[in-house]
Amino acid sequence: MGDVAFNRRAFLTGAGGIAAGAAAASLTACETRTGPPAGQGSKVLIVRNFGGSYGEANRKAVYDPFTRETGIRIRTVNFEHVQMLAQIKEGRPQFDVMDIDMSNLLLFEHEGVSEPLDYGRLKNVRNAGIARSLLTPNGVGKSYWASVLAYRTDAFGGRKPESWADFWSLGGFPGTRALQGEVDFPELEFALLADGVPLDGLYPLDVDRAFKVLDEIRNSVGALWEYGAEPGELLSRGSVVASSIWAGRLQTVIEGGSPLAYEWNGARRQSNGFGIPKGSANPDGAYRLIDFALRPEVQAHMARLYPDGPVVPAAYGHLTEATAVNLASTPGHLLSGFDLDIEWWLQNRDSVARRWQQWARTRD
Repeated sequence: MGDVAFNRRAFLTGAGGIAAGAAAASLTACETRTGPPAGQGSKVLIVRNFGGSYGEANRKAVYDPFTRETGIRIRTVNFEHVQMLAQIKEGRPQFDVMDIDMSNLLLFEHEGVSEPLDYGRLKNVRNAGIARSLLTPNGVGKSYWASVLAYRTDAFGGRKPESWADFWSLGGFPGTRALQGEVDFPELEFALLADGVPLDGLYPLDVDRAFKVLDEIRNSVGALWEYGAEPGELLSRGSVVASSIWAGRLQTVIEGGSPLAYEWNGARRQSNGFGIPKGSANPDGAYRLIDFALRPEVQAHMARLYPDGPVVPAAYGHLTEATAVNLASTPGHLLSGFDLDIEWWLQNRDSVARRWQQWARTRD
């Protein structure tokens, strides 16, 4: 989830915008590199992830166990996407495997800067039940996350919004709302669900209809949030009574006693995944790590430490119900939500971004 803030803005300005900015990008990693550079021996593998609590969870659940089993040490870097692209195009990627969201894996595939995956080398993918949409030519999914509806439980006299139609119902659930700003793809799907479009009929998105529905609540959208913790802060202060939010961001606040909850109905799922950059100095190690991370028990260990859902269904056999209920790929949540169509957004990003920016400027 923490990977989104930078790359969505880059994504929505198009691949050309990323390429244009790449030449000026600093090639400094977020951690100081010590020891041999990438590729000096197969016993070191350099992984790009987005750090923070996500990076720490990966260290405990994936990297350290992988090192104990294989002897291959893992070092991590946190390059931004323009930096990654610049390094690959110069033929000098300072990382061997990338852990990024699937939208950027698709974008990197279109840019020709990632290696086609040899799925024959990923034995834990075979018959694992991973969704076809996560088995792309140049990237394989590793975890699900989702945007959901969050609300104050003390705002509506004991009633609770159970759908995006309720979120849009200013009469039934009065009060100020918040929606996501430019940090991620505009939430047109939620507007269409509120207007009665079924989950399996969302794509291709009816953009005109979505903005017409957005206009219905324009004057009640008090904030467009731009970072992951912001909707929780707005809800906790009472600045808004309902908001879209990345699932998992409220859990600690809820456990601390705040009167907040969230609804999985109509959740918009996205995924992080693995890819290998062109010019990787240790592709063999990259394949071994990717395959290790897709073992059901490893997927489950990761889910216990970080609230992203496994892509391997068998991982749920290793999880308690208390853990599974808060994950985006729990079977019930899979049925009540939908997967964002990355290809549609790639083709329509520029026109939708311009229209969204215009809509955002005209709110009261």
